[in-house]
Amino acid sequence: MRLFWRQGYEGTSINDLTAAIGIAPPSLYAAFGSKAGLYREALDRYTASSGALDQPAKSAANLDDAVAAVLHAGVRAITDASRERGCMISSGMIECAPEHSELASDVAQRRRSIRNSIAAQLVRWLDSEIADALAGHLMVVLIGLSVQARDGVTAEELHCLADEAIAGIRARKLADIP
Repeated sequence: MRLFWRQGYEGTSINDLTAAIGIAPPSLYAAFGSKAGLYREALDRYTASSGALDQPAKSAANLDDAVAAVLHAGVRAITDASRERGCMISSGMIECAPEHSELASDVAQRRRSIRNSIAAQLVRWLDSEIADALAGHLMVVLIGLSVQARDGVTAEELHCLADEAIAGIRARKLADIP
């Protein structure tokens, strides 16, 4: 999982994988069917080990707390010292060769699923259309924070950037009140 996370799907060769796992190529193919099959398994494992970004919003008392909880949980996840920096799903398969378009669609669907799960929490305070739009905005911020984390920006700086996004959302919310 870490090898794909660090190098991306196309940047990771079968030789890299077999060396990291300590098996021969035929064993890799027997176990996973293909490099793409192993990548999907790695994505599943990543998802299971990362925790859902909608979870922090579940205990929020209000919309502001929910937005802050989602963004700050995201920062903690992408800067966890025991893991690779950034988000494997956010950065996965953004650019790929045409022959990997099915795999790229799988990763894009996983990103949509995260957005939808965040939106499902936000409907406690917003109508579904606005909740979906805000969830999309939060995904854009989270993906940007993930890129910044991979670039080496500190957790402290990322939390400050999250606070700026939160302030912008609060200002927008206040501006929309008649």
